[in-house]
Amino acid sequence: MPHTLASLVNHTALKLTVLAGEERLDVPVRWAHASELIDPVPYMEGGELLLITALKLDAEDAEATRSYVRRIARAGVVGLGFAVGVNYEGVPQALVEAAAEEGLPLLGVPRRTPFIAISKAVSAAVAADQYRAVTAGFEAQRELTRAALGAEGPAELLARLAAHLDGWAALYDASGAVVAAAPDWAARRAARLTEDVGRLRERPAPASSVVSDTDGDDRVELQSLGTGRRARGVLAVGTAAPLGTAERFAVHSAVALLTLTTERSRALQDAEARLGAAVLKMLLAGEPDHARAVAGRLYGGLLDAPFRVVVAEPVPAEEQAPGAAGGTVVPGGLDALADAMDTAAARTGEALLAVPDGGRLVVLVADGGAAAAACAAHAAEAESRAGARPRARGRSGRGAGGHGGTVAVGLSAPTGPMAAAHAYRQAEQALSVARRRGRALVEHEDVAAGSVLPLLADDAVRAFADGLLRALREHDATGRGDLVASLRAWLARHGQWDAAAADLGVHRHTLRYRMRRVEEILGRSLDDADVRMELWLALKATSSPETGSGPPPAP
Repeated sequence: MPHTLASLVNHTALKLTVLAGEERLDVPVRWAHASELIDPVPYMEGGELLLITALKLDAEDAEATRSYVRRIARAGVVGLGFAVGVNYEGVPQALVEAAAEEGLPLLGVPRRTPFIAISKAVSAAVAADQYRAVTAGFEAQRELTRAALGAEGPAELLARLAAHLDGWAALYDASGAVVAAAPDWAARRAARLTEDVGRLRERPAPASSVVSDTDGDDRVELQSLGTGRRARGVLAVGTAAPLGTAERFAVHSAVALLTLTTERSRALQDAEARLGAAVLKMLLAGEPDHARAVAGRLYGGLLDAPFRVVVAEPVPAEEQAPGAAGGTVVPGGLDALADAMDTAAARTGEALLAVPDGGRLVVLVADGGAAAAACAAHAAEAESRAGARPRARGRSGRGAGGHGGTVAVGLSAPTGPMAAAHAYRQAEQALSVARRRGRALVEHEDVAAGSVLPLLADDAVRAFADGLLRALREHDATGRGDLVASLRAWLARHGQWDAAAADLGVHRHTLRYRMRRVEEILGRSLDDADVRMELWLALKATSSPETGSGPPPAP
């Protein structure tokens, strides 16, 4: 515990007497300093016991003495020691009264007690206090290290840290969510600080901040975890008072240990990245047995159950939906998606294989696992931020509408190692659809279960359709017939002359004549199933919903 004026008064060798301010003897003393200056305030830092003989101070002048005592008290001096029998035979009454008015402890120092003895006593006490703090800090470090290496990991470490601080502690992951807290009730208090944690995570690590708990009397300190550009987590500690030396040492030890457990070395990360890339390359090359052998315990569990392939890439600004978070998209969007999936997988202990592929991110996630759910949630949040309305819903129940200004994601159907290459193509196809439809995420199952017609919403398809039908539209523009409408009706009725003619309100011979003119103008035979298919798709790609309905012809 810190040295106080009471400790000095009780020091039998010093023989100090209390002349005023008895009620404030429990104030800590940071140092003892002798000065005869009339105004020593510029040289004070606060917390000192000031020792004087009143060589220059007229201690019997009530006004001068009152002014002197007021100045040093307001400067943070915690006590005044007066040498008796040096310049004054006794302690001047004016000095006693001035000290009593300010509530400043006044100690009488006998002539046989030199000031240096008091300074040595204070110095020895400060040194002893610092030694105790450092010793306690080392003991805390040993306990925290044992806790970090134990089976319970961060949870036990937080419990030990909270006990050392006589407060509470909480750990946040890379997404800003509370991972663990001690004691248990601290989880609710820690959850109220997510916005402060989010702001700290935006700063390069290491970083720290002190925040106030508006619903309590705690002083909360936040410390980021990690050594790279982005924080891998945040430690929060709440205490009733500012941290002392021992408490500060314990917090720094906890930060170091949690950093080691939450951020692996760069060399290990690079090695895992190369291993994951090799496993993925073997899977896509149709070598599942070799992939399993290389994956080992790190990724082997992922290959033993159905998994899905995720392919994600940034969406250029010109392809973003109106209202999306603007600006050219940078790979940071992929980082956020990768962090969300990695954090979710880490919480549940499931394996995750993520491989950067140029400007893309390819991820293998367990089917129905936490990482796949986090991917879907990330996409849903991106679309929500974009403020876009859903356009369609697939079997997964997700709405469409807007890339969210970050990434587009394609998700394959559940698969196994033998069909990984096929699943990768599925994810790429779903990604292509997501880009065309302005979706944040599209599952291949949704594409397969839906209609082919939305896939025609492409500039290249429209250009082909316009070119194929241009000659017919130019003919109709002269008023010499209605070939486009006749062709649509004939194809919609599967080439049935009477039914198509009835739909158009013309004689079937008139319709036969128009179809011969279509063949002459296009230079193609309507007896060819491929020609009929191309014409029908061209009509669907260039028609409005009202005019584009009808069943496709049988080839």
